Amino acid sequence: MTKYVGILTAGGDSPGLNAAIRGIGKAAQTHFGMHVIGFRDGFRGLMENRTMELDGNALSGILTIGGTILGTSRDKVHRMPIGGSMMDMTNAVVDNYRKHHLDVLVCLGGGGTQKNAAHLMQQGLNVITLPKTIDNDVALTDVSFGFDTALGIATEAIDRLHSTAHSHHRIVLVEVMGHNAGWLTLGAGIAGGADVILIPEIPYDVAVVAEAIRWRSQRGKRFSIVAVAEGALSKDEAAALQVVEGQKQQTGTKSEKKQAKAALAALETQRAGHTLRLARRLEELTGLESRVTILGYLQRGGTPSAADRLLATRLGTACAALISQGVYGVMVAARGDGAKPVPLDDVVGKRRIVPLDHPWIESARRVETCLGD
Repeated sequence: MTKYVGILTAGGDSPGLNAAIRGIGKAAQTHFGMHVIGFRDGFRGLMENRTMELDGNALSGILTIGGTILGTSRDKVHRMPIGGSMMDMTNAVVDNYRKHHLDVLVCLGGGGTQKNAAHLMQQGLNVITLPKTIDNDVALTDVSFGFDTALGIATEAIDRLHSTAHSHHRIVLVEVMGHNAGWLTLGAGIAGGADVILIPEIPYDVAVVAEAIRWRSQRGKRFSIVAVAEGALSKDEAAALQVVEGQKQQTGTKSEKKQAKAALAALETQRAGHTLRLARRLEELTGLESRVTILGYLQRGGTPSAADRLLATRLGTACAALISQGVYGVMVAARGDGAKPVPLDDVVGKRRIVPLDHPWIESARRVETCLGD
């Protein structure tokens, strides 16, 4: 009996999404005889029943294209903006799943997508997810597709900034994406030869950073490159965040929870522009001119790397095989050179961050990179 498969991409766009769609679609149709459709713009497209056939013509030529042919959105199934109000659209999503007689819904995305998929699983739908994010912070997978491409882009940016930093005797700060995980900044910082690397996992002391830069200057080094993760925190900021998060965990009433969330939001607002403030502070402490480059969405664009194409194809074809076996409620995780299904419930609510004893951190310290601590 033919199995019917639905695919959607949700959350931020990422290199390798089209390769994953192609891997699932081609394997499902040509090897396992399944019928495959795509839902446009993430869970919103599923709610609005906006579809496209993912036949051979649709899948042809997309392997090397960045972004996603399906489009994406960050809408949550149970809290979706509709007509100016936030509404629970779970029933509409379930109805459209049934309307298409789907055997499984495949969701490609990061942490938020895993949560949305788990919510639908609790409603009795068959789901499978694939780990997609440039942040590389999805739990229980060796790596997420999109990370390798973004790592190459961030590294190249640091490479290019070396010449202008050297020519003008400047401190150049490069803000790298990664949300609250330091994989992208740490990897690009090491590969690009950054002199200082600041990641969320290691709260920094600005005085320590300034001293490292002054020490380089005293040794005749004419510039310093500082790679800053967008989620990097000073020691004072980390302490304040820990207090507020502790208060949130201890809240009992809805009013207390609302106040705790508001306090967290206020801290996030205060941190806006933190790399610019850090640059000004380093100028004050070192007497050296500083410049800031914020890479932003540049890191998400362009042609996916060979490694991301290979990973996305590997996970996509493994996903099709799992569907043929009737294995649902899992995320297809990367394990070594293969793929392994892991229970979706074990993934949801967890974040893969850089362990403090990770070999990359050890390597950074051994080449005299300052980590701000």
